[in-house]
Amino acid sequence: MRTVLVTGASGGIGAATAHRFAEAGDRVAVHYATNQKAAQETLSQLPGKGHTLVHGDLGDPDVAPRLVAEVVAALGSIDVLVLNAAVAPSESNRHLLGEVSYSEWTAVFRRMVDVNLLGAANLAWAMADHLIGRNAPGAIVNVGSRGAFVGEPIYPAYAATKAALHALGQSLAVALAPHGIAVTSIAPGFVATARQLPKLEGPAGDSLRAQSPFGRVGTAKEIAAAIFWLASADAAWSSGTILDANGASYLRS
Repeated sequence: MRTVLVTGASGGIGAATAHRFAEAGDRVAVHYATNQKAAQETLSQLPGKGHTLVHGDLGDPDVAPRLVAEVVAALGSIDVLVLNAAVAPSESNRHLLGEVSYSEWTAVFRRMVDVNLLGAANLAWAMADHLIGRNAPGAIVNVGSRGAFVGEPIYPAYAATKAALHALGQSLAVALAPHGIAVTSIAPGFVATARQLPKLEGPAGDSLRAQSPFGRVGTAKEIAAAIFWLASADAAWSSGTILDANGASYLRS
């Protein structure tokens, strides 16, 4: 049995990932930033016992060491860290050049960098410090995005921070391998989460499904299954990889 911290686990990929680890008998710390009700619902639906709830805005650098300390206090240790939390694209943070003011542009970039990149980096540091202090192996899985490779013209800060997250993961993989800590990333394509349902049910739905030759979009459960494997001991030799999970909607050479 492992102990697992999943950030941004109040819904979508994070909630599905928390459930996948719990199904395997692992104890899970469900992290949320703002939606406590949804996070508590995720927690209540996890199979097994001994899970816990933790809260914090990862854009605040003081939060990362506190979160790790809280999870260790509640669960005794952390063996796996899934860095899923992010400021995701939405109408409220749309920042297409030519449409937004300079102040709006810089505000969106600052927030996405603070959470999507620096928040992940800070939590990875705290996790590594914990594992090295225990002299224990472990795994860190970054949830990146296909957007890091195809570009996001309406949300360039999102694509930039996800590309940086992939690069961070590869650097950490090299640095942490001597300590027995594997670091991987996953780059999902479009995923059918509750947040994305309006798009899938609207005029853009058919074009979104047509992006993949499978004629559909991915599911949170499929991404969670891939994350679960990346965090396993069997995947340790894949440390440093960026796993594409996009239904062949984008192929890297």
